[in-house]
Amino acid sequence: MKKPAITLYVAATVALMIWGYYQAIYVAPIDAMQGESYRIIFYHVPSASVAFLFFAISLVGSICFLAFRRGRPEWAQVSDAWALAGAEVGVVFCTVVLITGPLWARRAWGIWWTWDARLTTTLVLWLIYVSYLLLRRFAAGPQMQTLAAVLGIFGALDVPIVYMSNRWWRTQHPAPVFGGSEGSGMDPAMAHVLLWNMLAWLAWGLLIVALRYKVERQQQKILAHEAMQALEEISKA
Repeated sequence: MKKPAITLYVAATVALMIWGYYQAIYVAPIDAMQGESYRIIFYHVPSASVAFLFFAISLVGSICFLAFRRGRPEWAQVSDAWALAGAEVGVVFCTVVLITGPLWARRAWGIWWTWDARLTTTLVLWLIYVSYLLLRRFAAGPQMQTLAAVLGIFGALDVPIVYMSNRWWRTQHPAPVFGGSEGSGMDPAMAHVLLWNMLAWLAWGLLIVALRYKVERQQQKILAHEAMQALEEISKA
């Protein structure tokens, strides 16, 4: 039943992506102030939301790795695989945020970038997790996973700062659409399109995270097997 379930999930995800695109391009009404360019919101906001979720997965995985690394090494490796998968996919979606944001800003503000609180903290978040991936890629030795877990936890601390930045400080970035000050909100015809796209990108992201986790677990098992063979050869010698 596992393979049919995966096939069904992939089909549903593709259908959601197609439906979300149709809703964003053809169903959502034109914005009175920004015209057609505002449709970037249907990719910008879902990408940010999904990135936050996957950085949270990386955070939980990093914490669990540090908690299990001595007493339950198998659980620790599972946690580390989730931490890496969450960080990698989170960086991908955060990159989409940093690309779509300036494209939208150029049309809405007349500038590509400004060093306000929301944009700067988002860039810092991206840089921290890129550093995390570089550490995982190029560092060696038994302490690499521990150092990566600490860096992953540190990076996740920036997520609530990014989220709250346009509430705590005056920013060029628009005020929160949902849960903001009085008068905030979104036209229902636009809001339901945004929710469809958030669901579609979430489904897609979860699929990629699960695949990346599986690949990482296989790699861990291969490395563990190679290490055992090397120890056996040393003991025979």
